[in-house]
Amino acid sequence: MKKRCLFMAAVLGVSATAFAQKKGFDYKFYGQVRTDLFYNSRANSETVDGLFYMYPQDEVLDPDGNDLNSAANGNFYTLYTRLGVDVKGPMWGKVKTSAKVEVDFRGSGTSYSMFRLRHVYFNLDWGKSALLVGQTWHPLYGDVAPEILNLNMGAPYQPFSRAPQIRYRYTAKHFMLTAAAIWQSQYLSVGPSTNVAGSTATQKSQNFLKNSCVPEFYAGVDYKQTGLLAGAGVHVSSIVPRVNSVIDGETYKVSERITGVSAEAHVKYTYDQLLVSAKTVLGSNLTQTSTVGGYGITSIDTHNGKQEYTPLRTSSTWLNIAYGKTWRPALFFGYLKNLGAGEDVQGVLGTGTTLDQLVTGSAELTYNRNHWKLGAEYSLCSAWYGDEFDNQAKVISSHSILNHRLVVTAIFQF
Repeated sequence: MKKRCLFMAAVLGVSATAFAQKKGFDYKFYGQVRTDLFYNSRANSETVDGLFYMYPQDEVLDPDGNDLNSAANGNFYTLYTRLGVDVKGPMWGKVKTSAKVEVDFRGSGTSYSMFRLRHVYFNLDWGKSALLVGQTWHPLYGDVAPEILNLNMGAPYQPFSRAPQIRYRYTAKHFMLTAAAIWQSQYLSVGPSTNVAGSTATQKSQNFLKNSCVPEFYAGVDYKQTGLLAGAGVHVSSIVPRVNSVIDGETYKVSERITGVSAEAHVKYTYDQLLVSAKTVLGSNLTQTSTVGGYGITSIDTHNGKQEYTPLRTSSTWLNIAYGKTWRPALFFGYLKNLGAGEDVQGVLGTGTTLDQLVTGSAELTYNRNHWKLGAEYSLCSAWYGDEFDNQAKVISSHSILNHRLVVTAIFQF
């Protein structure tokens, strides 16, 4: 035991000496140990084995008429424990330099308890303007997000993604302009899983944006003053669903593209211990941001199987209210509506394309003291699934499915 202590002391000493030798650098380490215990009354659309929760799955009936998805589930995880370091670098002429590296143990896909990059970027600050290069929050997530215990941070009502990007910001008095070019890494677009013409089987893949050779673009403006942040932005994405098509057993080279234009508006107000924030999004094919949607097939070339597409549109809005400091109750409300396509479609690709609307309401209470946050949150989500659809993938009739969710969380922050 004594040898281990001496070894650790030596390692820390060497590390401290190494940092001290880098003149002009300043390091701030931070992190958290987070535990989450959750319960659901039924099966849900989710990731991370239920930690990242979205909405209840539709009923699936067995031969006796019993719903196979009505079984309750729950678990306990520490995967969102994280470590990070903020770095202040030396001046580069008149430019302030800084960087951030932050990881957690979320892993990727179905691989858990593995390191995952959350934020990794450098930032160059000229005072009024700044250039960020690396991975951080997607601009649609932005500076306004719900402050809730659930790890989905309001998804699918709130766009949720961290993405590689080149982001420029210009600040003048109360206004801030943001422009960004965005790529994809961990949060991916949904597209065809096969080249067979007319197939609506889907997968998530980097190839849809990679083959596009065009990043996503965002431009927005914010107004800031004491206690108030309000703004709006426009987002454009253009992906290539397929480069090859299989029709009648033959493979053809095809040129396909689907482009979507989305818009969002947000507001955040704080006064004393009160917080009120909200966001509304009109989305077109934003599946890479942990929401629902996609695109529809409008036509198929009978010779080579080339397909034309149109985006599916969704409207989502959320409201978050919280009050307090030590004891902090909070409420969250979210509403999402499937608006369908702008023209007739022969089939759709995406996530949650059979949904008509979603409604979620949640209430939580947290106890905050020095480096600790302890809390519990109850949420009720109602998902309306379509029974009949028109030619534009809009729901004509639907039925509702409910899920009750309880989350208990303990966080030690350092």
